[in-house]
Amino acid sequence: MRFLLNWLVASIAIAVAAALVPGIVPFGPVDAWLAFAFAGLFLGIVDSLIKPVLSLLSLPLTIVTFGIFQLVVNALMLSLAGWLSLNLLGAGIAIASFGSAFAGAIVVSIMCTILGFITRD
Repeated sequence: MRFLLNWLVASIAIAVAAALVPGIVPFGPVDAWLAFAFAGLFLGIVDSLIKPVLSLLSLPLTIVTFGIFQLVVNALMLSLAGWLSLNLLGAGIAIASFGSAFAGAIVVSIMCTILGFITRD
């Protein structure tokens, strides 16, 4: 049940990021809400499997930059989730540039935090 709630939160956060950041758009032959759901699914998978390894490998750089490099890791994870959803399912989010991914990752992080507090047990 918790996975479904996290998936819903991530999908809503991506939808808000697409509304606020000009370089993030839903893409594919499906409705926008389904494209956000696909991207949210892959963001959850990527955050569970790849992000811990990448965070551990980038720990020295994260320490040197006082945690700011973690935003770059989040931007890479958002870009990877968008790429996977587009290439594996044919629908998801298209991200125009790294700057758009960086701004989108900030918005997604803030929205996931806010929605996480609301949906907390």
